[in-house]
Amino acid sequence: MLTSIKDRSVIVTGGSKGIGKGIARVFARQGAKVMIAARGEEAAKAAAEELKTEGWTVDYRLTDVTDLAAVEALVADTEAAFGGLDILCSNAGIFPQAKILEMTPEDWDRVLDTNLKSSFLAVKAALPAMAKKGGGRIVLTSSITGPITGFPGWTHYGASKAGQLGFLKTAAIELAKYNITINAVMPGNIKTEGLDGLGEDYLATMAASIPLKRLGDVEDIGNAALYFASDEAGYVTGQTIVVDGGQILPESLEALEEARSP
Repeated sequence: MLTSIKDRSVIVTGGSKGIGKGIARVFARQGAKVMIAARGEEAAKAAAEELKTEGWTVDYRLTDVTDLAAVEALVADTEAAFGGLDILCSNAGIFPQAKILEMTPEDWDRVLDTNLKSSFLAVKAALPAMAKKGGGRIVLTSSITGPITGFPGWTHYGASKAGQLGFLKTAAIELAKYNITINAVMPGNIKTEGLDGLGEDYLATMAASIPLKRLGDVEDIGNAALYFASDEAGYVTGQTIVVDGGQILPESLEALEEARSP
């Protein structure tokens, strides 16, 4: 069992739905004080209220994660509400599909700003608050898409997620003197609200390409983030963990079929 993170202060950006909500739930259920940051008030308020009904300390702030002043205000509000900042989960991200011929420079910038620039801004804003407390933990939500795999229509998304890992390596060196670690979780195919409209046949096809034969749950990512935020991971920084049910391992679908044959 990991050392308790009860009463530690946590920010989860993009925490109102999907993987972010799963991360917020995992940390809240461990007794942490969780601040959900999101753009949409209805979803953010609903996520916070849902966790509050379970008896946990959760609040939310509407935040434009691409604006430094907004993220600094988020950190300041979290310090005021929870007595400081111990853990940052930089999870905010978007993934609109657009192939290169159709993609506009504005499409590219919006994804890179939301997914990659926001990680830089969140770390920059959190650093003074964590330094005041003598250390902290930062967890980025990256992806297997970009650093390891590719999918048509996601060149901007893949670039943003690979960029996070480039940022991570040097950030780990710079943050070490403040006793702050920074690591990244790389999800594979995770069952979120964003997949609901794709239909059961499509989801079954996705699951068929995964050795464990199922899509991941948002709390699978939350559990990995929890490890990186724990005392036990205090000597781990600049690292990544892939959480994908083995999706990136087979050379081909034939490899999976061979493994599943009697």
